[in-house]
Amino acid sequence: MRLVVLLFALVLPSMSRATPDIVILGEVHDNAQAHLGQAEALKDLQPSAVVFEMLTKAQAARADADRSQISSAWEESGWRDFPIYAPIFEALGKARIIGAAVPRATLRAVYTNGAEAHFGPEATRYGLHEALPEPEKKNRMKLQFEAHCEAMPFEMMAGMVTAQRFRDAAFARAALSALETYGPPVAVIAGNGHARIDWGVPAMIARAAPGVTTHAIGFVEGDTDVPFDETRIVPPVDRDDPCQSLRTE
Repeated sequence: MRLVVLLFALVLPSMSRATPDIVILGEVHDNAQAHLGQAEALKDLQPSAVVFEMLTKAQAARADADRSQISSAWEESGWRDFPIYAPIFEALGKARIIGAAVPRATLRAVYTNGAEAHFGPEATRYGLHEALPEPEKKNRMKLQFEAHCEAMPFEMMAGMVTAQRFRDAAFARAALSALETYGPPVAVIAGNGHARIDWGVPAMIARAAPGVTTHAIGFVEGDTDVPFDETRIVPPVDRDDPCQSLRTE
C-alpha cells in the first residue's frame, strides 16, 4: 500500500500540471537528433498549430493547404537539409502549419532603420520602441560577434541585435495569432537563440500577452548557460569549423 501511495504522489504533480498555451522548441539547426526530439515533443503535445522560423507566411500556407507541397515550400525557403526536418512535419498530425520567417529585404531595412519603423503598429506592444539596457545590449552584441566568427566589426553587431529582436517579436506575434485562431496549445520551431527565456520569443510573449503561458525547451549539444525552462541534451554533430574559411594565416 505504501508503494502505491508513493507512486501516486510522484505521478500526480505531472498529471495535474496544466499544458502551456505556447511551447517553444529550440534547436541546433544541423542536428538531426534535435529534430527527432522536437518531433517527439510534438507527438506528446498534439498542438493545434506549429509556427516555423523557416517558412514565410505564403510558403507555410501552401504547405498547410497541401501537405505534398511541404518539401517544395522548404526548398523555396532556402533552408537546407529537409530530410533531417522531415520527422517534425511527420509528427504534425492535424496541426496547422504557420510561417513566421522575416524576408531578408525587411531584415536589411531593420538593420539600417531600426525595428520599430518596420514592425507596424504593434511595435510598442513587443517593446521594440525601447532601447535595450546597456549591459544586455553589450552581452547580445558579444554573442552575435562570436556567432559571426568575429569576422565583422564589433560595432556592426548592434544592427544584428536589432534584427534578432525583430525576428523574436515576429515569431511571438505569429504564435499569439495562431493561439487566438486555433486555440492552445501552439508550438514554435526555432533556433535555440530564439527559445531562450530571458530575451527570446518567451520574453516577447510575456511582454505582449502576460496572461499567456509558455514553456521553452532547448535541444542543445552539451552543457549550456543559455536559460530555458527545460534543457534536453542531444549528441553533438561532427561538423567542420564554420569559421575556418574566414581565418587567415
